[in-house]
Amino acid sequence: MTLATVKENQQWAVADVPESDVAPAILLDRVTKRFRGDETRPAVLQDVSLTVAEGEFVSLLGASGCGKSTLLSLVAGLEKPTSGTVAAPGGRAALIFQEPALFPWLTAGQNVELALKLRGVARKERRGQAEHLLDRVHLAGQHGSRVHELSGGMRQRVALARALGQEARILLMDEPFAALDAITRDVLHDELIRVWEETGLSIVFVTHNVREAVRLGQRVELMSSRPGRFVRRWTVDIDGPRRIESAGVAALASEITEDLRREIRRHAAVPRVKASS
Repeated sequence: MTLATVKENQQWAVADVPESDVAPAILLDRVTKRFRGDETRPAVLQDVSLTVAEGEFVSLLGASGCGKSTLLSLVAGLEKPTSGTVAAPGGRAALIFQEPALFPWLTAGQNVELALKLRGVARKERRGQAEHLLDRVHLAGQHGSRVHELSGGMRQRVALARALGQEARILLMDEPFAALDAITRDVLHDELIRVWEETGLSIVFVTHNVREAVRLGQRVELMSSRPGRFVRRWTVDIDGPRRIESAGVAALASEITEDLRREIRRHAAVPRVKASS
């Protein structure tokens, strides 16, 4: 499916899908998702369409339970849509969670080597490639370190190196820095942007931190609560260095926060349908 095909099939696509000459990495076309046994509640996602271009960095915002994580799981192939189409023509997708999900009985390097093994890399080549990937995320010399010896930020860097070891062209990041302190988070923002610029990866980054979304994303997408839908988009165009404390980041984050608050209040005001006994 091409971007032109998606536009042709969606009545609102011309207004809501960003114009781009770059090939799409991710396509969601009128996707609805309900979980089995959840028929009495609104769908988690309903009639959702999204296009992410190759090499684009998109931040997703929304209240808890709006379907952000479910959307990532659909793109990663961990869930199937109830209806609609999900495609990732941009290549292999790797999912990074808030918890790095490293194997504690393996060293940092062995965690990365496991991804290489699953990809079919020969045993004699794995160590060298793992060391190269750790160096890329500024963990040179940490191949033999045990997971419990690493800080939270270092563990997330190992998770990123492992994702790169999968030859992923799409990174799906589900609040990966939420549990970290502010300084470590800021350092990892810089690291993630550096890796993104060096590799040309397509990134979808889920966060509850509005400033983080603006700090990182080329555009920010706001989702409504159940049913999850995209309700507003901001293109991030800020002059000068983009830092958490930058005036431009603060101003746009303030605007987005007001919309997020309105969306949360709107959802809270909607009467809930009581399930029949």
